[in-house]
Order: sequence, then C-alpha cells, then structure tokens
Amino acid sequence: MLIQLLSLLALTPTILCQNYFDVSDGDSYILSTIQDEDKELKIDNILRNPLNYKDFPPLVSSPKKTERTLEQGHIPQYVIDYAPLVHLYSEERYLPYDIGEYVTNFHVTFENGSVYPGTEADMNLDKLSKLKHSCDLFLTSNSDFDKDPDWITGVKNKPSLINGEIKNAPATLIVVDKGFGWVDAYWFYFYSFNLGPFVMGQGPYGNHVGDWEHSLVRFYKGEPVIVWMSAHGGGGAFYYHNLEKYALDPRHPVIFSARGTHANYPSVGQHPHDLPYDILSDFTDRGPLWNPSRNYLGYTYDGKNVYPATNNSNPKHIGREWNYGNWLSFKGHWGDQQLPDNDKRQTYSFIGGYKYINGPTGPLMKNLLRVVPCERAKWWNFWSGCNVRQNIKWGVGIESEGYNCGNLFVKVRPRWLKTILQKVTWGGGFCYIVDLLYG
Repeated sequence: MLIQLLSLLALTPTILCQNYFDVSDGDSYILSTIQDEDKELKIDNILRNPLNYKDFPPLVSSPKKTERTLEQGHIPQYVIDYAPLVHLYSEERYLPYDIGEYVTNFHVTFENGSVYPGTEADMNLDKLSKLKHSCDLFLTSNSDFDKDPDWITGVKNKPSLINGEIKNAPATLIVVDKGFGWVDAYWFYFYSFNLGPFVMGQGPYGNHVGDWEHSLVRFYKGEPVIVWMSAHGGGGAFYYHNLEKYALDPRHPVIFSARGTHANYPSVGQHPHDLPYDILSDFTDRGPLWNPSRNYLGYTYDGKNVYPATNNSNPKHIGREWNYGNWLSFKGHWGDQQLPDNDKRQTYSFIGGYKYINGPTGPLMKNLLRVVPCERAKWWNFWSGCNVRQNIKWGVGIESEGYNCGNLFVKVRPRWLKTILQKVTWGGGFCYIVDLLYG
C-alpha cells in the first residue's frame, strides 16, 4: 500500500486532478476526423448496402452525452469476452514487443535529419509524450536495426502455450463509444519491425522499423456485429458470426497474422494483394496463438481526450496505463525515416519499390472516429466502398483450408454441375469480380 501511495504522489499535479490525457493540441488532424454528429452509418459497395441491421439506430462519430453508452475509462467485459485471438506465423522472425522498452533504443529526429533537443540519450515514453505534436518526427534507431538485435526481433516474446499470453508485450485496447448502443473496440498489435514481401523472387521490399496493426470489433448493445482487420493500409470487414472462433471459448474470433508483414486475415493460406497474378502475397498459418486480452493497456477515447482504463481483466494491471503516460499523444513515426539512396542498406526496384520506407504513425492516427468499419479506401477502390463480407475470404494455394467464390454454387444441383461451376471460377478474374460483389 505504501509503495502504491508513493507512486501516486510521484504523478504530476495535473494528473492528480484529472482522470484523462489530453491528446488534442489544436492540430487539424483530430478535428478533421470528427464527422457530423448526425451522420449515419453507411456501408456501401457497388451493388447494395450489405448491413443487415437496417432497423438499428445510427452510429455517430462524436456522440452527445445523452447518446453515449459507456462511462469514460470503463472497459466493458464483453469487449474482453469477444476479443480476437491472433495466430502468429509459425516461423515469424519479428514478434510483438513492449512499446516502453522499444522507445529506449531511439532518439528523435526531424524530417531534415536534425536531432530533437533533449532526446539524444535516455529516451523513454515520458519524453515521447512531451514532444511537439508533429507528424514530421521520427524515432531514429541508435544502433543498426538491420542486424536484427533482440529489440527488433522480440525473440523471447512468444505466446504462452497455456493461455496465449505474451507477458512482455502488452497489446493496446482503445474503446470508442459511437452512440446509441454502438461501441467500437480497437485492438492494436505492436511489432518492432515489418519485414516486407518478396516480389517475383526479389526483395524484401517495404521494410520498416516499427509496425502498428489493428483489428476492430464493432458491438451493438454488447453483441459483436462486425470484425475488421488491417492489412497494408487497407483491410477487410466481416460479419462476426461467419468468422472462425476459438474452440475452447467460441466467443473469441480468430484472425491470422501474416509472415513478416503482420497483415491480418481471417483464414490460412496465401493472400494476394495489390498486384495482379498473385505476384505479391502474404502467407498465414496456424502458428502460436496469441491472446491479447491477457495483457493489454486499456483506454477509452472521445476524439479529444484519452481515458486510462479504470478496470482491467487482469487485476495486476489496473492503473498501469498511468505508468506508461500520455504516449498516445505522439503523432510522429514509430520508426526510422526512409533510408536515403546512398545508404548501403537501401535498394530500389521498379516493381517492388524501396527496401526500407518510413516507420508508421501510431494508434490515434488510424481514424478511430470512423463511422464505416474500414479505416480508409485504397487507391484502387475508386468507389470508396467498405464491403462487409458475408463469408470468409479464404487463402489460396496448397495451404488453403477453404474455397472462395465456389460457395455461390453450394446449392446447385445436380452435384456434377456444381463441381464444374466451382472449378471454372476457381482463381480466375470472374471469381475475383463475383467475390468482390458477393463477399
């Protein structure tokens, strides 16, 4: 008790008289993401609105007090009960890491390469939280990350075989009230390094220091409706009831983290993306199963303030968010700036691009106030659709455990005709279009 009291007294007077961290600084980013309070949920694709809950009340990005469901700082138990579990890749080289330990390996630089005064040594989360609110800051490695030191690989951070916990790498949970019974639970997964994909046998390309991935579980009155998962600046949205569930507790949806890139998918196998003819792909399998709900930093967020959790499913972790401080206010990059062309570690390919690119920005830069479940539309999504899929998108290749647009024909009779239709549409352009529209 005495130790806890001394720890409390060590907090600043500002913290002692408030129960939140102010992350708004007049910066246009946060304000520009707050949409009209009366804007309703619209999830449109080319043909139709796939939301089956048309009679439900609307979502709003910034609900009024009378429209809110949650008390600030309170993490509902259902958010934990339905938390996604993550299958890491079986041969993953870059495992989850603790952000507090991570930042001690850096100093901070401006975009022009000059060092931010005061960050030259002994960097920590407290210093990070006090930096100028700027997207043009970079955490810059003190040592050569290309040599795979332990702080890059997280080699010891493998999930427990007993309960899936990673003791030294807490996930980050941010709960956002969207009004009228709607609640979004964002689970953020941090890795020290992103190993980019290989293209036509060459690469990797698109490596970067620091890697923030996340999933979203959208609830209505405590029941999960939609699960969205990030992948390469985009992602996929799926109805919760159609996703694979954890066998020992079927409330938890299961997602799969891809080799190196940590992009998230709902199934096992090869996952082509962004380039035609499957020449750019991610790979997932049933590697170690991580349960982020066993060890997490919990917050609620209203677009202006971040409220540390007043409760935690692990009693030992209650109040731990105050020790980590106001780190979410950092809007810069969680890794090195893209290496210059004259750096011997840097290479460039017309097909794959640069080997090393900018590190990512943090959780509050991921459009948490969004109304549609998708974070943003990718360049090829010219209609800005956010298709919530009716069915799992199965991986392809020999490791695939399912079948994609063939499920259109499961009720076709006779069976020989169904088989022919499934074979004809497998993996072709027609299959892609059907899958896009049918989902």
